Amino acid sequence: MIRIIYNWNVAPEKLALFIETWKRTTNQIHKEVKGARGSFMLQNDSDPTAIKTIARWDSLDDWKKFWHEGKHNQMESMHDLGERISVEIFREIDDFTS
Repeated sequence: MIRIIYNWNVAPEKLALFIETWKRTTNQIHKEVKGARGSFMLQNDSDPTAIKTIARWDSLDDWKKFWHEGKHNQMESMHDLGERISVEIFREIDDFTS
């Protein structure tokens, strides 16, 4: 398993629409793309414009295939609403969340 952490900066007036767009987009990707295991969103408590979306994938190869096959265009509407600052890739060691 891997986790992809996307760091976003979203203007306050676009935040509600960004969240709704992310919900629709992440659920669509989870349903349609091999290896996509879902995602969650975090908002910085001291800076509400700082957002992290953290996606879980079966493998790095699945995630790369998603990007190389052009299926990432589902995320374009998110890019219209927020600025993606960075993308980080982490290998999942363990997960004791429920």
